Amino acid sequence: MIAHKALRIIALILAVLGIIFGLMIALGGSESMIDNMMYVAYLVLAIVIVLVLIYVIIGLFKGNIKKTILSLGIFFAIVIVSYLLSSGTDLDLQPFIDKGQNITEATSKKVGAGLYTFYALAIFAIVAMALSGLKKIIK
Repeated sequence: MIAHKALRIIALILAVLGIIFGLMIALGGSESMIDNMMYVAYLVLAIVIVLVLIYVIIGLFKGNIKKTILSLGIFFAIVIVSYLLSSGTDLDLQPFIDKGQNITEATSKKVGAGLYTFYALAIFAIVAMALSGLKKIIK
């Protein structure tokens, strides 16, 4: 309960700082104001990441660790299969190289793997939601 109150106070302070810096930027703030706002955003991001990691680790040990490890294994298997399916030669890289961008076939392969991973996970999520809805309808 104490942690909850402390987090609420921290969230309130950061919200007030965000509002103040946002108004300063809106009223013609300088580049230093934008930098200050970015520092607040980085601080909030760091706090959120730390809290998410803490609660995930706590939930991991409270729940079924076997299911969690199995889910992570399936996720990494999808990523590896996506990387193996991606060729890296689907895109003509010469226009990007002419513009001075450092894009190689390895970069293209990683982007392709990310897209395949996204597609596979999206299809999996859609199928899972459809099956869940179908089960509810049947019951």
